[in-house]
Amino acid sequence: MNAFSIRTYPLVIPSEGATLAARLHRNTDDLFERQPGLVISGSWLTVKEQMADLYAAEFARRGYTVLTFDFAGFGESRGEMPQTELPARKIADILAATRFMQTLACVAAGRVGYVGICASAQYAAAAIDAGAPITSFASVAGWFHDTESVAAFYGGAAGVAKRIEWAEAAIRSRIAGAPQPRVPAYENGNERAGMFIPLDYYGNPARGAIPQWRNEMDEATWLYWLTFDGLRFGERLRSPTLFVHGDECVFPDNVKRIRARMPGPSQLVWEKGFQVDYYDRPDLVTLAANAADQHFRKTLVEPQS
Repeated sequence: MNAFSIRTYPLVIPSEGATLAARLHRNTDDLFERQPGLVISGSWLTVKEQMADLYAAEFARRGYTVLTFDFAGFGESRGEMPQTELPARKIADILAATRFMQTLACVAAGRVGYVGICASAQYAAAAIDAGAPITSFASVAGWFHDTESVAAFYGGAAGVAKRIEWAEAAIRSRIAGAPQPRVPAYENGNERAGMFIPLDYYGNPARGAIPQWRNEMDEATWLYWLTFDGLRFGERLRSPTLFVHGDECVFPDNVKRIRARMPGPSQLVWEKGFQVDYYDRPDLVTLAANAADQHFRKTLVEPQS
């Protein structure tokens, strides 16, 4: 195996009754070699083959053992209420994934970091708050919201109220045992879609519109997504944290607010680049991976005093 080949291993991981489909990425097939570990996950409503696996290859080449996975109900993972964005369930899945990494002999003991891209950043912060064994954390174009700040994306209080009504109808339908119709996760101009503004990443088969991704969302999502408070958990971060962000990313003021209030040490890399371009644009992926690699080599690889 040459120095640039990545060995991947398929895995399944139990998480609160669900089974998560996962992959382990290494730059060697020598399982006796211990490496620092990373877990990586991407934006809401996505699968591991999108941004997570792309970043995993970057870090595996740099000498990390990297785990990527599909959250319960998405991609190849099993779970109730499929295609529903359930923050509490995603937090539990991050707890399961990071605890699993701690059991691997090929991962250096006590050296598990996390890369949260977009919405996964706020879920990882919540998992750290709940006791996930994450020694060091990197947020890439991190999405941290509460109801007040996220409302602007959906037309303010009226838009939030309308989507909560759609969610209530979907949940009542589920309780009654009726079929669960779904809306697109992304469709430009369709206000019932999860994402309805022009986003080439989700509409382009050469980018995020890949066969493994199901472009569907259960409308029950809205009740859980719009009421989640990711800001609260960001402001409690104690693990050493890197934020790779910029003015063209989502919620730049929220990231600055978190950094000012969190009790743990932090570093900020502020660059140009639109939110979804951090998902796959080569120069921005390399920029984020280089910054995170430097961060992890200081806070994860080297023994801490």
